[in-house]
Amino acid sequence: EIETVEATKFPKGENEVIFNLYGVRFHMLDENPQFALKAPTKDNPNTIWFNILVPDIKETYLKAMNAGCTEIQPVTELTNYGVANAIFSDKFGYQWMLHQVYKEVSFEERVQLWEDQKECN
Repeated sequence: EIETVEATKFPKGENEVIFNLYGVRFHMLDENPQFALKAPTKDNPNTIWFNILVPDIKETYLKAMNAGCTEIQPVTELTNYGVANAIFSDKFGYQWMLHQVYKEVSFEERVQLWEDQKECN
């Protein structure tokens, strides 16, 4: 669930919002080229995305779609890795990857799975 902590209503370029999402605090700012704060565009998305661990990926993803987000990758089960993930972009062009962990897979096991997959391709 999203909890808004603070949100300003200044002219465009001067706003900020602080919110909590599943217990994680985010602080985002408006685009303001005067301070080199540039927002993504459809033709030039940012090279960063948010990767969020959620308790129920299907429910969270559905909420994002109902809020007007654009699907990039539907909920995808990665059973060997013990996770499911999904990717979408919001109306501002930011990409979000949701993760739900079903079982713990060690770092070493994940590395080996990745290397094995590369060898098969």
